[in-house]
Amino acid sequence: MSFIPLRPGLTPEPSPERSDAARNRERLLKAAQELIEECGAQGLTMDRLAEHAGVGKGTVFRRFGSRAGLMLTLLSESEAAFQARFLFGPPPLGPGAPGLERLIAFGAARIAYVMEFGELVLAAENAARGRFEAPPASLWHRHIEVLLQEEGFQPDPWLMAGSLSATLDPERLLTLVKVHGVAPERLAASWRELVTRVVRGA
Repeated sequence: MSFIPLRPGLTPEPSPERSDAARNRERLLKAAQELIEECGAQGLTMDRLAEHAGVGKGTVFRRFGSRAGLMLTLLSESEAAFQARFLFGPPPLGPGAPGLERLIAFGAARIAYVMEFGELVLAAENAARGRFEAPPASLWHRHIEVLLQEEGFQPDPWLMAGSLSATLDPERLLTLVKVHGVAPERLAASWRELVTRVVRGA
């Protein structure tokens, strides 16, 4: 599944869906959200979802394919909205601001996103294979690389983009906040300092 929008305000049209299938999908997604609120994303299993929604386990697997597919479906709306903001939204997160300002805004926005959806993001990443090559992760990496290039970063913008992306890893951010008590504002300030030094040092 790709969350990457094609143009601002435009998302791919879904295939026609039978009314009963649509009802089952909404019931399953509602049940999944209820389970997450009750026991967290780690407690959301396909078995528990089927039981909570009152459907067979086979129905859940046919709909989502796997636990990773379920997590990605739950994240798709929020991820698409986040992508639209940094690809097409107003500056400094969106186009129109200098590269460094956009880098700073991107990191701050991603940190805020992880604080809101982090447990679900982490569960989706842990359930999937090749999470660093998933379409959203590839898009974030490419976005940072392009902004570095705009600022004249020459040594190896692709590799540096990967290093910067690693500092925004959901598991790292959540550990810093939940285990070490680091405030999200402090994370955003650290990101600002990091990317400023990278860009201006180049």
